Amino acid sequence: MPDGLYFRQLLAGRDFAVDDGLATTMRNHTYVIGDAHAGEVLLVDPAYDVAGLLGWVRDRDLNVTGAVATHYHADHVGGEILGERIEGLSELLELADVPVHLQRDELPWVAEMTGAPVSSLVAHGDDDVVQVGSVLVRLLHTPGHTQGSQCLVVGDNLVAGDTLFIQGCGRTDLPGADAEDMYTSLRRLASLPGHLTLWPGHHYSTESSAALQDVLSTNPVLERVDRAQWLRQFT
Repeated sequence: MPDGLYFRQLLAGRDFAVDDGLATTMRNHTYVIGDAHAGEVLLVDPAYDVAGLLGWVRDRDLNVTGAVATHYHADHVGGEILGERIEGLSELLELADVPVHLQRDELPWVAEMTGAPVSSLVAHGDDDVVQVGSVLVRLLHTPGHTQGSQCLVVGDNLVAGDTLFIQGCGRTDLPGADAEDMYTSLRRLASLPGHLTLWPGHHYSTESSAALQDVLSTNPVLERVDRAQWLRQFT
């Protein structure tokens, strides 16, 4: 990592929420990103065991100064899923008075899904930048899995949420999803520098991360087919 950048990938059910069967099944990643020198970090998609996440950060003498939501689904930000309640942003805000950064189209969905107060939600547009200490986090609006999905670029890292996995991409058959938007978003990610490391929102592959240039050559959703062909396959 570049000097001063703090970047850690955590796996729910292994690194925290170890006794949570749903967390173990869903295999969500939470990311801790920030300024190592300032000791300030953001939590990206904090869910399942918020107190455990905050304890993990505190044990490393770091201070959570904000959170980022890649999209509104409960396994990333908290809420109801499969008849179960998942902890998330609402519980985080009860324990830490921090801003939650999200793409503006997600704001009403996140508020409804999590119960988090709207006053704590900071709406962003495409290519906005969130600063934590001296570290800059670029937010890319990548609709497709949800209308307001976003990815993060920080240093040489691409945190892709559920837009792009090492193999495959986020589902386009859920409420708010759109296959045509996903095609456009994937083409945008494919145009980013190949040296970036891709960090997905779920641990669905053997590897926990991969060079984007390798993903471009091995992930079938990034095959260079035209829009019509892609939509026939994914619609």
